[in-house]
Amino acid sequence: MPRMLDVSEDVRAEIGDEEADRLLAGENAPGSYDCTSCRTPGDSDQERTSTVLFVGEETAVLAFAHASCIPSQVVQVAEEQLKGAVRSITGEAAAPVAQQQSVHPGHGVTAAPQQQAVLGVTSGLVLIGDELHPALVVEPTAPIARPGSLGEGGDDFLPLLIEQGFLPVSTVDQLPPSLHGWSVLLAMGQLHAVLQPGTGGSGQVAWWQAHQPLQVTDGWRTAANRSHKVLVFAAPVGSIGQQPREDLLRDALDKAAANGRLVAAAMPLAGT
Repeated sequence: MPRMLDVSEDVRAEIGDEEADRLLAGENAPGSYDCTSCRTPGDSDQERTSTVLFVGEETAVLAFAHASCIPSQVVQVAEEQLKGAVRSITGEAAAPVAQQQSVHPGHGVTAAPQQQAVLGVTSGLVLIGDELHPALVVEPTAPIARPGSLGEGGDDFLPLLIEQGFLPVSTVDQLPPSLHGWSVLLAMGQLHAVLQPGTGGSGQVAWWQAHQPLQVTDGWRTAANRSHKVLVFAAPVGSIGQQPREDLLRDALDKAAANGRLVAAAMPLAGT
Protein backbone atom coordinates (compact mmCIF):
# COMPACT_ATOMS: atom_id res chain seq x y z
CA MET A 1 0.00 0.00 0.00
CA PRO A 2 1.50 3.43 -0.93
CA ARG A 3 2.25 5.78 1.91
CA MET A 4 -0.47 8.38 2.48
CA LEU A 5 1.94 11.31 2.73
CA ASP A 6 1.18 14.99 2.15
CA VAL A 7 4.07 17.23 1.03
CA SER A 8 3.00 20.86 0.62
CA GLU A 9 4.44 23.10 -2.09
CA ASP A 10 6.26 25.12 0.59
CA VAL A 11 7.91 21.99 1.98
CA ARG A 12 8.78 20.78 -1.54
CA ALA A 13 10.39 24.15 -2.33
CA GLU A 14 12.59 23.84 0.77
CA ILE A 15 13.68 20.21 0.43
CA GLY A 16 13.76 20.01 -3.37
CA ASP A 17 11.80 17.93 -5.87
CA GLU A 18 14.13 14.93 -5.63
CA GLU A 19 13.81 14.57 -1.86
CA ALA A 20 10.05 15.22 -1.99
CA ASP A 21 9.61 12.52 -4.62
CA ARG A 22 11.62 10.07 -2.51
CA LEU A 23 9.36 10.80 0.45
CA LEU A 24 6.23 10.26 -1.61
CA ALA A 25 7.68 7.03 -2.97
CA GLY A 26 8.21 5.84 0.58
CA GLU A 27 12.00 5.69 0.38
CA ASN A 28 12.72 8.14 3.23
CA ALA A 29 9.34 8.36 4.95
CA PRO A 30 8.79 6.52 8.21
CA GLY A 31 6.14 3.87 8.47
CA SER A 32 5.30 4.59 12.08
CA TYR A 33 6.06 7.90 13.82
CA ASP A 34 5.12 10.01 16.81
CA CYS A 35 2.92 12.90 15.67
CA THR A 36 4.80 16.19 16.17
CA SER A 37 1.52 17.80 17.22
CA CYS A 38 -0.43 15.43 19.47
CA ARG A 39 2.57 13.18 20.32
CA THR A 40 0.56 10.00 19.77
CA PRO A 41 1.66 7.24 17.32
CA GLY A 42 0.87 7.51 13.63
CA ASP A 43 1.36 5.25 10.63
CA SER A 44 1.93 6.72 7.16
CA ASP A 45 0.93 3.38 5.63
CA GLN A 46 -2.52 3.54 7.22
CA GLU A 47 -3.51 7.23 7.62
CA ARG A 48 -2.91 10.54 5.93
CA THR A 49 0.31 12.06 7.24
CA SER A 50 1.66 15.62 6.95
CA THR A 51 5.32 16.48 6.47
CA VAL A 52 6.28 19.42 8.69
CA LEU A 53 9.63 21.11 8.10
CA PHE A 54 11.09 23.13 10.98
CA VAL A 55 13.65 25.59 9.60
CA GLY A 56 16.21 27.52 11.65
CA GLU A 57 19.10 29.74 10.63
CA GLU A 58 21.44 26.79 9.98
CA THR A 59 19.39 23.69 10.77
CA ALA A 60 16.27 22.08 9.34
CA VAL A 61 14.32 19.19 10.84
CA LEU A 62 11.67 17.21 8.96
CA ALA A 63 8.93 15.87 11.22
CA PHE A 64 5.64 14.07 10.65
CA ALA A 65 2.13 14.62 11.96
CA HIS A 66 -1.38 13.28 11.53
CA ALA A 67 -2.96 15.23 8.67
CA SER A 68 -6.01 15.57 10.92
CA CYS A 69 -3.85 17.49 13.43
CA ILE A 70 -2.04 19.94 11.13
CA PRO A 71 -1.43 20.36 7.39
CA SER A 72 1.96 19.96 5.74
CA GLN A 73 3.85 23.23 6.17
CA VAL A 74 7.15 24.99 6.80
CA VAL A 75 7.65 26.45 10.29
CA GLN A 76 10.32 29.10 10.81
CA VAL A 77 11.98 28.52 14.20
CA ALA A 78 14.87 30.26 15.95
CA GLU A 79 18.05 28.19 15.77
CA GLU A 80 18.22 27.69 19.54
CA GLN A 81 14.60 26.57 19.61
CA LEU A 82 15.30 24.09 16.84
CA LYS A 83 18.31 22.69 18.68
CA GLY A 84 16.07 22.24 21.71
CA ALA A 85 13.57 20.37 19.56
CA VAL A 86 16.35 18.15 18.20
CA ARG A 87 17.44 17.40 21.77
CA SER A 88 13.88 16.41 22.62
CA ILE A 89 13.78 14.08 19.61
CA THR A 90 17.12 12.45 20.34
CA GLY A 91 16.47 12.26 24.06
CA GLU A 92 19.41 14.47 25.01
CA ALA A 93 18.66 16.12 28.31
CA ALA A 94 18.36 19.88 28.25
CA ALA A 95 20.38 21.86 30.76
CA PRO A 96 18.33 23.06 33.73
CA VAL A 97 17.48 26.75 33.87
CA ALA A 98 17.49 28.33 37.29
CA GLN A 99 14.78 30.84 36.44
CA GLN A 100 12.37 28.32 34.96
CA GLN A 101 9.74 26.80 37.22
CA SER A 102 7.42 23.88 36.68
CA VAL A 103 3.98 24.02 38.28
CA HIS A 104 0.50 22.99 37.18
CA PRO A 105 -0.53 24.40 34.80
CA GLY A 106 2.85 24.80 33.07
CA HIS A 107 4.80 27.92 34.01
CA GLY A 108 8.04 29.24 32.65
CA VAL A 109 10.00 32.44 32.19
CA THR A 110 12.42 33.82 29.69
CA ALA A 111 15.94 34.91 30.46
CA ALA A 112 15.81 38.68 30.21
CA PRO A 113 18.81 40.98 29.83
CA GLN A 114 20.18 42.35 33.07
CA GLN A 115 18.00 45.02 34.74
CA GLN A 116 14.99 44.08 32.63
CA ALA A 117 11.84 42.37 33.84
CA VAL A 118 11.27 38.68 33.18
CA LEU A 119 7.99 37.59 31.61
CA GLY A 120 6.24 34.75 33.39
CA VAL A 121 3.96 32.64 31.19
CA THR A 122 1.28 30.28 32.50
CA SER A 123 -0.77 27.98 30.29
CA GLY A 124 -4.29 26.93 31.17
CA LEU A 125 -7.78 26.25 29.81
CA VAL A 126 -10.32 29.08 30.10
CA LEU A 127 -14.06 28.39 29.93
CA ILE A 128 -15.93 30.88 27.72
CA GLY A 129 -19.54 30.03 27.05
CA ASP A 130 -19.68 26.25 26.91
CA GLU A 131 -16.22 25.73 25.41
CA LEU A 132 -12.75 25.39 26.91
CA HIS A 133 -10.17 27.55 25.14
CA PRO A 134 -6.37 27.22 25.38
CA ALA A 135 -4.90 30.32 26.98
CA LEU A 136 -1.57 31.83 27.97
CA VAL A 137 -1.31 34.33 30.79
CA VAL A 138 1.66 36.69 30.68
CA GLU A 139 2.77 38.67 33.72
CA PRO A 140 6.15 40.40 34.18
CA THR A 141 8.12 40.13 37.41
CA ALA A 142 8.59 43.91 37.62
CA PRO A 143 7.09 47.09 36.15
CA ILE A 144 7.79 47.54 32.45
CA ALA A 145 9.30 50.86 31.32
CA ARG A 146 8.80 52.28 27.87
CA PRO A 147 11.92 51.80 25.72
CA GLY A 148 14.20 54.82 25.99
CA SER A 149 12.69 56.03 29.25
CA LEU A 150 14.42 56.03 32.61
CA GLY A 151 11.79 53.74 34.09
CA GLU A 152 10.43 56.38 36.46
CA GLY A 153 7.04 56.85 34.85
CA GLY A 154 5.26 53.88 36.36
CA ASP A 155 4.30 50.67 34.57
CA ASP A 156 3.84 50.91 30.79
CA PHE A 157 3.24 47.19 30.18
CA LEU A 158 -0.45 47.46 29.28
CA PRO A 159 -0.18 50.72 27.28
CA LEU A 160 2.64 49.20 25.21
CA LEU A 161 0.57 46.11 24.48
CA ILE A 162 -2.50 48.18 23.61
CA GLU A 163 -0.35 50.07 21.10
CA GLN A 164 0.53 46.68 19.59
CA GLY A 165 -3.14 45.76 19.16
CA PHE A 166 -4.11 44.04 22.42
CA LEU A 167 -7.47 45.20 23.74
CA PRO A 168 -8.48 45.90 27.36
CA VAL A 169 -11.02 43.39 28.64
CA SER A 170 -13.50 44.04 31.41
CA THR A 171 -14.68 40.42 31.48
CA VAL A 172 -13.17 37.06 30.59
CA ASP A 173 -16.56 35.78 29.42
CA GLN A 174 -16.06 36.97 25.82
CA LEU A 175 -13.54 35.91 23.19
CA PRO A 176 -10.98 38.64 22.42
CA PRO A 177 -10.46 39.58 18.76
CA SER A 178 -7.62 38.14 16.70
CA LEU A 179 -4.33 40.06 16.60
CA HIS A 180 -2.91 40.19 13.06
CA GLY A 181 0.69 39.14 12.61
CA TRP A 182 1.10 37.52 16.05
CA SER A 183 1.09 33.79 16.71
CA VAL A 184 1.87 31.15 19.33
CA LEU A 185 4.51 28.57 18.38
CA LEU A 186 3.87 25.05 19.65
CA ALA A 187 6.57 22.82 18.16
CA MET A 188 7.08 19.12 18.84
CA GLY A 189 4.06 19.29 21.16
CA GLN A 190 5.72 21.88 23.44
CA LEU A 191 5.39 25.64 23.85
CA HIS A 192 8.32 27.54 22.33
CA ALA A 193 7.41 31.18 21.81
CA VAL A 194 4.93 33.98 21.26
CA LEU A 195 5.79 35.60 17.93
CA GLN A 196 5.14 39.17 16.82
CA PRO A 197 5.57 40.95 13.46
CA GLY A 198 9.13 41.96 12.65
CA THR A 199 10.09 45.43 11.51
CA GLY A 200 10.12 46.36 7.85
CA GLY A 201 8.27 43.25 6.73
CA SER A 202 11.04 40.96 7.99
CA GLY A 203 8.71 38.20 9.15
CA GLN A 204 7.98 37.25 12.74
CA VAL A 205 10.29 37.61 15.72
CA ALA A 206 9.96 36.27 19.25
CA TRP A 207 8.17 38.58 21.68
CA TRP A 208 8.48 35.91 24.38
CA GLN A 209 10.68 32.83 24.03
CA ALA A 210 11.07 29.89 26.38
CA HIS A 211 14.56 29.05 27.62
CA GLN A 212 13.71 25.43 26.96
CA PRO A 213 10.42 24.15 25.50
CA LEU A 214 7.59 24.22 28.04
CA GLN A 215 5.27 21.30 28.60
CA VAL A 216 1.54 21.87 28.19
CA THR A 217 -1.20 19.51 29.26
CA ASP A 218 -2.79 17.07 26.83
CA GLY A 219 -6.09 18.91 27.25
CA TRP A 220 -4.49 22.26 26.37
CA ARG A 221 -2.78 20.83 23.28
CA THR A 222 -5.97 19.09 22.14
CA ALA A 223 -7.98 22.31 22.50
CA ALA A 224 -5.32 24.30 20.63
CA ASN A 225 -5.21 21.80 17.76
CA ARG A 226 -8.99 21.85 17.56
CA SER A 227 -9.44 25.64 17.46
CA HIS A 228 -6.03 26.54 15.93
CA LYS A 229 -6.14 29.62 18.19
CA VAL A 230 -4.70 30.54 21.56
CA LEU A 231 -6.04 33.30 23.82
CA VAL A 232 -3.24 35.42 25.26
CA PHE A 233 -4.00 37.46 28.39
CA ALA A 234 -1.53 39.94 29.84
CA ALA A 235 -1.53 41.80 33.15
CA PRO A 236 0.97 44.02 35.00
CA VAL A 237 3.13 42.67 37.80
CA GLY A 238 1.21 41.64 40.91
CA SER A 239 -2.12 41.16 39.12
CA ILE A 240 -2.24 37.37 38.65
CA GLY A 241 0.54 35.65 40.59
CA GLN A 242 1.51 32.00 40.37
CA GLN A 243 -1.71 30.02 40.59
CA PRO A 244 -1.37 26.24 41.07
CA ARG A 245 -4.83 25.40 39.64
CA GLU A 246 -6.83 26.53 36.64
CA ASP A 247 -9.85 27.56 38.74
CA LEU A 248 -7.62 29.88 40.80
CA LEU A 249 -6.06 31.20 37.60
CA ARG A 250 -9.54 32.02 36.26
CA ASP A 251 -10.44 33.80 39.51
CA ALA A 252 -7.29 35.92 39.24
CA LEU A 253 -8.08 36.75 35.59
CA ASP A 254 -11.63 37.79 36.52
CA LYS A 255 -10.34 40.08 39.28
CA ALA A 256 -7.70 41.65 37.02
CA ALA A 257 -10.33 42.28 34.32
CA ALA A 258 -12.74 43.84 36.81
CA ASN A 259 -9.95 46.14 38.04
CA GLY A 260 -9.00 47.25 34.52
CA ARG A 261 -5.65 45.46 34.66
CA LEU A 262 -6.06 42.93 31.84
CA VAL A 263 -5.59 43.00 28.06
CA ALA A 264 -6.10 40.12 25.65
CA ALA A 265 -5.86 38.95 22.07
CA ALA A 266 -6.50 35.74 20.15
CA MET A 267 -3.55 34.41 18.14
CA PRO A 268 -3.31 31.60 15.59
CA LEU A 269 -1.38 28.49 16.47
CA ALA A 270 1.85 28.43 14.45
CA GLY A 271 3.35 25.08 13.54
CA THR A 272 2.01 22.40 15.81
